[in-house]
Amino acid sequence: MSHKLKIAGWISVGALAGALTTVSLQTVARGQMAPLPLEELQQLAAVFSMIKTDYVEPVDEHKLIQDAIAGMVSSLDPHSQYFDKKSFKEFREGTTGRFVGVGIEISQEDGLVKIVSPIEGSPAFRAGLKSGDLITKIDDTAVKGLSLSEAVKRMRGEPNTKVSLTIYRKDENRSFPVTITREEIKTQSVKGKVIEPGYAWIRLSQFQERTVEDFANKVQELFKQEPNMRGIVLDLRNDPGGLLDSAVAISAAFLPENVTVVSTNGQLPESKFVYKAAPEFYQRRAGADPLRKLPAALKSLPMVVLVNEGSASASEIVAGALQDHHRATLLGSQTFGKGSVQTVRPLGSDTGLKLTTARYYTPSGRSIQAKGIVPDVMVDETAEGNLFAALRTREADLEHHLTSGQNDPQKDAAREKAREDARKAAEEEAKKSPADRKLPEFGSDKDFQLVQALNQLKGRPVLVSKTQVVESKNEKKDN
Repeated sequence: MSHKLKIAGWISVGALAGALTTVSLQTVARGQMAPLPLEELQQLAAVFSMIKTDYVEPVDEHKLIQDAIAGMVSSLDPHSQYFDKKSFKEFREGTTGRFVGVGIEISQEDGLVKIVSPIEGSPAFRAGLKSGDLITKIDDTAVKGLSLSEAVKRMRGEPNTKVSLTIYRKDENRSFPVTITREEIKTQSVKGKVIEPGYAWIRLSQFQERTVEDFANKVQELFKQEPNMRGIVLDLRNDPGGLLDSAVAISAAFLPENVTVVSTNGQLPESKFVYKAAPEFYQRRAGADPLRKLPAALKSLPMVVLVNEGSASASEIVAGALQDHHRATLLGSQTFGKGSVQTVRPLGSDTGLKLTTARYYTPSGRSIQAKGIVPDVMVDETAEGNLFAALRTREADLEHHLTSGQNDPQKDAAREKAREDARKAAEEEAKKSPADRKLPEFGSDKDFQLVQALNQLKGRPVLVSKTQVVESKNEKKDN
């Protein structure tokens, strides 16, 4: 990340703690420590001493301290996390988009591990695991009670070793075991193609170190294939986020130079910062602007951005910037609503702390934390409607989620009713054959939202949703 970025540590805006969240490194010395509450620390020391001397069997004092730190951090919000030696190493490996495992993006639900999506081409993808599947056991260990990072540890390992997962599939109301052989996962975060003469589709599944370069190469390839480009669809559906500087770069590819992409604000002076559409805010090496090869037409080409409930964090930064600058029409469903920035600071040489240090704001000053970005055109995922969207977890559903600081609404009774209706619809859908109930692949000719995006670009009628409602109102940042 640019030397001009001021937030100390490693900056992450990924949605999924312990899964495939990625960061970039910048070490900045911290100032003086805050005053310590001595009485409470004495109590903590007394409890530690009593456990050491009085507990029924000996305890590992190092593990005891690590668990105390982990518990303290986990009580803050869903995205703050303490990393022990192994998880810290795995976390850093994520910056390259390469790791050894089964290849799934995960979150937690009711104490279980929920599959947000299998990575395309991964062992989990080939084994037929689906978004929404719940992992109840990893080998012989029950998942209930494990932290997300502990679950990740058990699923990762050495190449060519096997791991057995017990899966509960809600829509089929059944559990089944799957044995998967671990392999190095090389996540390809950029896909794209000319979908018909004059129109291209580019999909970003994550924001990684290689994303910007891969994006630039893909755009060049598409323009070479179709020199008379008339419109482009940027697909950010189910993109859980990733690197902040990659999000700034992708935004800058479409925006005028030097306009605001995103701003951050927190307690630390260093967390109050404005990121602009200029190379010094996203390039990692001096003089190497990854966007320099892009065709000039990309700045003005008619554009639609596809988003849904799975579009989170870094993808919401891009969507919000393009929407606020009136550069693109956003189409789809209200996004996930992760508007917080995590800074990862090393604690010694092999452990670390990921801490939420700021909220981020779109160029017009909107906080999307626990709210999300509302599309310009609400479109369901199928012609029959958004049957299962209400079942998807959003930031506002997470335990201890950070509020937006902008008049957050109370729990939405309408959303809870929508979830109940969606559960009933899922039960009915489960009675159909798998071929009939499977949602079409993104980018296919049966991708309903993509078809509507093309209609939008061509000035044709768009089949807007008749059922979707905005879950909360976005408001301006407080001064």
